[in-house]
Amino acid sequence: MRHIQIEGTRSTPEVRFDPERHILAIRGQSYPENAFAFYEPLLKWLDEYLAELTAETTVEIELQLPYINTTSTKCFLMFLEKLDGAFKEGKRVSVRWLYDEENESELECAEEFKEDLVLPFEIVPKAAE
Repeated sequence: MRHIQIEGTRSTPEVRFDPERHILAIRGQSYPENAFAFYEPLLKWLDEYLAELTAETTVEIELQLPYINTTSTKCFLMFLEKLDGAFKEGKRVSVRWLYDEENESELECAEEFKEDLVLPFEIVPKAAE
């Protein structure tokens, strides 16, 4: 399984999917011109990764999304639903969403995503830099 590393831009988040360490991280603004084109390869990779995942492996998903537009939200919902499905199948998957305490909409976004999921989903204020 290949490692995915995409540098963040003004409108797209940094993506680090490390299948050896079982850490999937997405950090940054998400308002690409075509969110489906940006996220589709990541969703495909996730399907393949989850299919190969053993029940003994623990996967950590680290998210930090200060701003996410409507189209990106739809893509993220698909991403989280795939993870939730894997969790329901007995795979050890957990989400940790870091947010800036001064960005109330970031916290609300995380809470809305968490609402419909059963997998462990921790919302944590990020440490001041």
